[in-house]
Amino acid sequence: MTSTIDIKQLDASPETRRMLSEILIETVAHGGSVSFMHPLPPEAAGTFWDSALAAAGRDERIILGAWDGDVLAGTVTLLLDCPPNQPHRAEIAKMMTRLGHRGRGIATALMRMAEELAVQRNRTLLVLDTATDGGAAGLYEKLGFTLAGEIPDYAFKPQGGLSGTLIYWKRIGS
Repeated sequence: MTSTIDIKQLDASPETRRMLSEILIETVAHGGSVSFMHPLPPEAAGTFWDSALAAAGRDERIILGAWDGDVLAGTVTLLLDCPPNQPHRAEIAKMMTRLGHRGRGIATALMRMAEELAVQRNRTLLVLDTATDGGAAGLYEKLGFTLAGEIPDYAFKPQGGLSGTLIYWKRIGS
């Protein structure tokens, strides 16, 4: 029996922080290019989420979670704190799904909710980047994002070695 996934905005509770840290550590350990190197110490993951959740508390971002019962199965962040000359856009960051929950439409549901929330905040442009090696380009293209280009050797992969990044954009709203 397939369980229902519930997408919600995340709070800054210690339990939420713990589960977010677990997803981040798992993602990095399995090669996910989300700005961290492997091995990612739990303290570093926790510090990152403390800062991110504090920014969410200031309305600078929205952190969404995909819940499978009481398991946080995935997350995505909608960055809203753009420069004064860019109030019309938002950025997608930290799209992660637990390995055991992949292939169930969780990332798609998270992205659709992030887009809906961006539209509610009068954003008309979404941007994101993903690694050329093992990134989620296929997902983003299925969701209507347009490839702007590739930057070679943009960042180190979690286990070392350089990877390029693909930059995407999408017009949203009316």
